[in-house]
Amino acid sequence: MDRAQKSELVTFLKGAFDGAETVVVAHYSGLTVAQMTNLREQMAEAGASFKVTKNRLAKLALEGTGKDGIADLFTGPTAIAYSEDPVAPAKVAMKFAKDHDKLVVLGGIMGGTVLDQNGVKALADLPSLDELRGKLVGLIQAPATKVAGVVQAPAGQLARVLGAYAAKGEAA
Repeated sequence: MDRAQKSELVTFLKGAFDGAETVVVAHYSGLTVAQMTNLREQMAEAGASFKVTKNRLAKLALEGTGKDGIADLFTGPTAIAYSEDPVAPAKVAMKFAKDHDKLVVLGGIMGGTVLDQNGVKALADLPSLDELRGKLVGLIQAPATKVAGVVQAPAGQLARVLGAYAAKGEAA
């Protein structure tokens, strides 16, 4: 890798760190190419990205981003998972690590908060942004459904009473 390529990679990583809400750092040693491809596909489906990094270049890219608290995690064969969605990279990385013991999540950062492995695991257990939006819409719609049911109930009761009187009149 020549100097221009290194400079380009540092610029790319700096942009990735700046634009990401969450960055998860992991060791990937021992994963096959097929497993890495599968992991990248799962990350893409969740709206996240997975990139193998060079430690020295990643540390250079971290400078000035506010995320340099994770610089000490960049030792050995490291890769990063990052996304604007705060939960997606942690959720996919932890799920993949559970199935493949060769992927070891070291830690990460969310916003300005440095996370250890347990912090990333706790973040992965949270519902995703889309799931939270769905729950919120459900909570907003529930009262409207209940109001409609209450408003319709007296009319239904009145119809049943009138139907009972009509049936009673026909029987007589």
